Amino acid sequence: MSAAGSGGRPVVEVLNGVNLDQLGNRDPALYGTLTLPELEAMVEQEGNALGLEVRCFQTNHEGAYVERLHGARGVAAGLVLNPGAWTHYSWAIRDALEIAGAPAIEVHLSDPTSREQWRRLSVLDGLCFAAVRGQGPDGYREALALLRERIDGVAS
Repeated sequence: MSAAGSGGRPVVEVLNGVNLDQLGNRDPALYGTLTLPELEAMVEQEGNALGLEVRCFQTNHEGAYVERLHGARGVAAGLVLNPGAWTHYSWAIRDALEIAGAPAIEVHLSDPTSREQWRRLSVLDGLCFAAVRGQGPDGYREALALLRERIDGVAS
C-alpha cells in the first residue's frame, strides 16, 4: 500500500484506545507521566523526522475505533495501534484491522505480558507484524521506525 498524504509522505494512523486519554493521571510507574497531547506531539515529531505524515486518534468508544480502522483502508500506508484494554477481548477491532489491510504494529506503554494473566492475550496477534511493549513513550518511536522500514520494503 502506498497511501500518501501531503507532500507525498506516507500516512500513518496512530490509534490510541480506551483510557489512554487519562495518561498523566494513571499509575506513572506503569504508564509514565506524559499526557496524551504530549505523547501525540512527540509521535508527530518523530513521524515527521522519518518522513511520515502521522495522524493521531484516541477514543474511549470501541465503535469509533472500529470506524477509524475502516476509514484507514486505502488511506493509511501503516497503522500504530494501542487499543488499551480492548487488546485483550475486542474481536471487532481485530476484524476491523483485518479489513483495514495496512501493515500494523501493536504498542503498549507497559508490558502486558508481565502483568495480570488476563492482559497476556492480544486478539491482534497474527495481524500485526510486530509488537513493542514496556518501553513507555519510546515504544512509539520504535514502532514508527519499524513501520517506516516495513513501508519502504513494501514500496520497493
